[in-house]
Amino acid sequence: HHPRFSSGRHGSTPAVDPLWRVLVAAGAELVLTGHDHLYERFAPLDADGRRDDLTGTRHFTVGTGGRDLYEFREVLGASEVRDAGTFGVLKVTLHEGGYDWLFIPAYGRAFTDQGSDDCR
Repeated sequence: HHPRFSSGRHGSTPAVDPLWRVLVAAGAELVLTGHDHLYERFAPLDADGRRDDLTGTRHFTVGTGGRDLYEFREVLGASEVRDAGTFGVLKVTLHEGGYDWLFIPAYGRAFTDQGSDDCR
């Protein structure tokens, strides 16, 4: 639930660092979290939160399910896409060799984010 890395009000959560490190060491491709009421997508990250496009783990914070949305504070360096004004859901489609994502905004909202990535 708590994001290891977040540019939001609650910020990064050092208490989940041991879990994050285990996931990265095991080769996790994707981690989904909430807690901060906003949407943020990070580039693939290493265990220390630095961008690592070769072996990193992509991290999303999707806390946009209906409660008050939070503003961003200091934006972290590997944060690729952020939105703090749109309720919605993240659809993740897993397929052999990769995954796709699509942020679907609540009715009447325009923000969206989509992409795909290959698994190692």
